[in-house]
Amino acid sequence: MPSDPTSRPTVHSTPTPAPAPLPAATGYLGLLRNREFTGLYAGFTLTVAASTLSGFALGTLVDEQTGSPFLTAVSMYGATFATVLGALTLMSVADGGRPRRTVVLLQLASLAGVAAQAIPGLPLAVRFALLLLLGFFQSLGTGARLGLLSEVVPVSAYAPARSLMNITSGGTAILGYAAGAVLLRYAGPRGVFVIAACLTALGAAVVAATVRERSVRLTRRPGLRQTWRTNAELFSHPRRRVLLLALWVPNGLIVGCEALFISYDPGHAGTLLAAGSAGMLLGDLTVGRLLTAAARRRHAFALRLLLAAPFLLFAVHPPAPVLAVAVFLASAGFAATLPLQEQLLEVTPEAIHGQVQGVESAGRMTWQGLGAAIAGGLAQCFGPGTAIALAAAASLAVTLLTRPSRRRPRDPSL
Repeated sequence: MPSDPTSRPTVHSTPTPAPAPLPAATGYLGLLRNREFTGLYAGFTLTVAASTLSGFALGTLVDEQTGSPFLTAVSMYGATFATVLGALTLMSVADGGRPRRTVVLLQLASLAGVAAQAIPGLPLAVRFALLLLLGFFQSLGTGARLGLLSEVVPVSAYAPARSLMNITSGGTAILGYAAGAVLLRYAGPRGVFVIAACLTALGAAVVAATVRERSVRLTRRPGLRQTWRTNAELFSHPRRRVLLLALWVPNGLIVGCEALFISYDPGHAGTLLAAGSAGMLLGDLTVGRLLTAAARRRHAFALRLLLAAPFLLFAVHPPAPVLAVAVFLASAGFAATLPLQEQLLEVTPEAIHGQVQGVESAGRMTWQGLGAAIAGGLAQCFGPGTAIALAAAASLAVTLLTRPSRRRPRDPSL
């Protein structure tokens, strides 16, 4: 990576004609008329569905076998621990010369890991090892997919595109948790793992069939050295460091709260998880589609407070319907990631957009795993309800600490 981020990178000399750019003000329907975006979107949706089903099945399986809140939480979000390995080692593949091939190959590697979970009698230690392997591949795949997204759609359509993908993620998770509960009754965990593997394979096929290979790309060779060099440049910028911290820690602690739903109330865990997904869907729809970029920045801090505050109710154990409403409202706060992600791209050279988005996603997912581990450890000592409230309070504290002084009006969203 050149030390000067504005220097012009070397590119391949045989460009492939690009599709016509989308209009500046692009809605969801306009995005879906772009064949490449539709392919990325469909592949992403299938991947989320597979991840939701396999995570719910594994969490239920571990809870039945161990009865441990800590192990159950880690089993549901354990793959996120390994995403940091991808960010630290090979994330530069996200900006390599053949991103479509990279996405497909990483999807196939994930397919092998999900399919292996369906092997009957697999020891829990092996299942957790597979989780770590899946997390590594998923982090690289996310970086490559988001790098492609920033090329497939224009800058003006990036926030709506991420919003649509986030909305779909929430909706898919709602259906996935509901379907997972039904499928577990009739097919058992092994059957759910098989279905998840089929969805993963279909996602790889869709991307391979719809997304063209990008021929105008950097010729620098991706690898460990390039990853470290770019990461060093990324974290040398104070503004980017603050944005990454704001994107990672508060969200991760709240995901840790969600990881305790099964331990807190097994009978209503599916309802609480679905309520969280529905709230996230509503938040992303409102913030990504209905608000302007300026309005997104103005409301980002309030959304980050909303993300954690309602989870404090778990300390007093109100009825399940009250908690479901609280989780629904809180999860709308996840939409604060959209304006923060926009600002992160603004302060990052275009040549490394794939890697920076991969690092941001990997760090966020890693903190989800850390949040699950922290919340699970607190639950072992204080019980699930108190642990959820403590994790939410910590999330609020980090949000307040990462907000710059009012004397810095140029960063109103932090």
